[in-house]
Amino acid sequence: MTTLPETFDQELRTGAKKERCLQGKSLLLCALLSALLGFTLLITYIMMTCGLGSCDAELGLTLLARLLNSRNNSVDPCEDFYKYACGRWEGKDSSQTTEESLNVFDVLLEENQLILKRLLESPQPRARGSAKEKAIQFYRSCMDTKQIESQGSKPLKDLLNQIGGWNITDVGEAKDFNETLQILMARYGTFPFFRVHVGPTPSDLKTNIIQIDHPDFEMPHESKLKESNYLEVLRVYLSYLNKLGTLLGRPQDGPPDIFPLTLSFISNLQRAITPLQERHQKGMLFFHTTIRELQEEAPAIDWLSCLQAVFHPVPINLSQPIAVHDMDYLRGMSQLIYQWHKRRVLHIYMIVCLIGNLSPALDSRFQDARLELSKILYGKMGSRMSLAERWRKCLTDTSTFFEPVLGQMIVQEIFPQQTKKLAEQMFSEIQDALCDRLDQLEWMDEGTRQEAKVLVSTLQVEIGSPAHLLQTDKVDLEYQNLEINEDTFFLNVVASLKVLRENFYVKLLQHQSQDNWQVSPWSVHSYYSIGHHMVVFPAGMFRSPFFHMEFPSAVNFGAIGVFMAHELLHVFYNYVLPGGCSTCNRSVLQRSVDCLVEQYENFDVKVNGTLTLLENTADTGGLTIAYQAYKNWMKKYKEEKDLSKIGLSHDQLFYLSFAHAMCGHLGPEKLQSSLHTEPHSPLPLRVCGPVSNSQDFAKHFHCFSGSQMNPEKKCHIW
Repeated sequence: MTTLPETFDQELRTGAKKERCLQGKSLLLCALLSALLGFTLLITYIMMTCGLGSCDAELGLTLLARLLNSRNNSVDPCEDFYKYACGRWEGKDSSQTTEESLNVFDVLLEENQLILKRLLESPQPRARGSAKEKAIQFYRSCMDTKQIESQGSKPLKDLLNQIGGWNITDVGEAKDFNETLQILMARYGTFPFFRVHVGPTPSDLKTNIIQIDHPDFEMPHESKLKESNYLEVLRVYLSYLNKLGTLLGRPQDGPPDIFPLTLSFISNLQRAITPLQERHQKGMLFFHTTIRELQEEAPAIDWLSCLQAVFHPVPINLSQPIAVHDMDYLRGMSQLIYQWHKRRVLHIYMIVCLIGNLSPALDSRFQDARLELSKILYGKMGSRMSLAERWRKCLTDTSTFFEPVLGQMIVQEIFPQQTKKLAEQMFSEIQDALCDRLDQLEWMDEGTRQEAKVLVSTLQVEIGSPAHLLQTDKVDLEYQNLEINEDTFFLNVVASLKVLRENFYVKLLQHQSQDNWQVSPWSVHSYYSIGHHMVVFPAGMFRSPFFHMEFPSAVNFGAIGVFMAHELLHVFYNYVLPGGCSTCNRSVLQRSVDCLVEQYENFDVKVNGTLTLLENTADTGGLTIAYQAYKNWMKKYKEEKDLSKIGLSHDQLFYLSFAHAMCGHLGPEKLQSSLHTEPHSPLPLRVCGPVSNSQDFAKHFHCFSGSQMNPEKKCHIW
């Protein structure tokens, strides 16, 4: 038995974690308004960099409209560099301001999604029967709402008839419980009684193991609600079950109590869960066992057959090692199944879970039932999907099943080989700058310094996309047995679920997870994987305003370069934690740590300096290292053209580019909530904290000592 956190390969990411979308019209409007606002600057810049010849149009528009015109020149950069760099970005008078949270990462993600939308909708040559053709057909079937509505519930009813039907009466012979469960898990990715996934084992983060936990319930747990609220939840969910009964044809002579009994079973199943805090106190977060032993503990489930079905064709036997997160829950679940097995309740519950899983592929009546349920249970307001919301949903559905295909499409569109080469050169420069910096750290002894340099040199660097995505034949092979028909979206989802299981679970169990990133290639989030000692920078990040082949190097190093240095410093996260570096001069290091914690807790926005320490360390050190890498780069390669006419030196442009990458806004409620849970500091602090610790920033913006962005006391760990 091992006591460890539930997630062992926690990914430390830059940027916002929640990916939202923007309206296409709003993007166009903002671009036009910004272009008009910066017209004078644009002409000046074009004349300076291009003369009367040709020039990269995107360079001028995106650099000026997004970066320079986001500034609020009425703010003193030495007093609040975030407001100086992002003042106008925050004040955009578009529909985007109604978003609870919005930042530069969200805008860039939306643009990447619009590129995918265009690629999926525009006619383009593609091999017949290829994975690319199937992905396009899948997307089109999702967008064909007229066909989906005309088919109604028939595709679902046909599917249910194959696994015993809706069958809410006690008439006729019930299908074998375990057989139905195996079908739901293997064919339809539905896990009513327990959740099966694959993840790293605590003793060896590079080795994956089958893990079993309680399922994800639609209903909120009773313990999280007041008694009166929980009664309301039960009422609402019972209403939802009755609507499903009506949509699927509830027989007039059916038992009137079948849905209340189903609801009672779900409530009892939820009560079997052991709270996370209690499991942590008992040291029961991760229980090593085998299928044979699990069969003895929770005998109502045919564990061997279920897991063989899920992981087919990988061989599974009774000695297969597995990890259980809540053994008490599995015991309680098994007892409940024995108590209820003579009734139709177990079957109805499994079908309800299946419908919930497949509901996105059903007609609007099912969508409306789900929408009303979510609105009441979770306060999610909404209405019928607009066209923009529909394509976003269809893009999400398509990427769920065809991520390798969409990844290949967007990499070919936005990430040419020369971009990859420049990005790799930049990262190499940042690695060198970090190694030079290691030689200057007082808290490192020589042995630790050499160990740290080995960590930097052995780091696996992934930029753009996983290598196998660029191999069209290999991607096509993954989807060779999948049949897609543009006229049947529901059946396309059902068919794709099986392929998703084979392409994902099986790969993980066979320890091929290095091919599977935690983010998609069009994502705007980078991360460091502890288990694989690997940093990942997806292709979606290498676009304006973070990066452009024609941008001044100051802009590229200020944005994407800082992100690179940030992730690189996460390699040493353990050094900063208490007891993490036994050979270091701990007293010197601790003074630096205490300085940073105190500094961030003294900003106007009161953050938990300890909770955000690792990210604050990476932000502050990342800015320092990226700036040094930029200066080294300029010595090696070139001197950039004079930009003094736009009022900024290249060094100032570096810092402005860094700050602009963090522009955004967060609603007051969301901000307060994030202060207790989010390991990153709020965006203004992610700018003001690092620059206020930078003597180079103070020098280039001529900030007098004692100003807000140039305090006398500066905090450095790296």
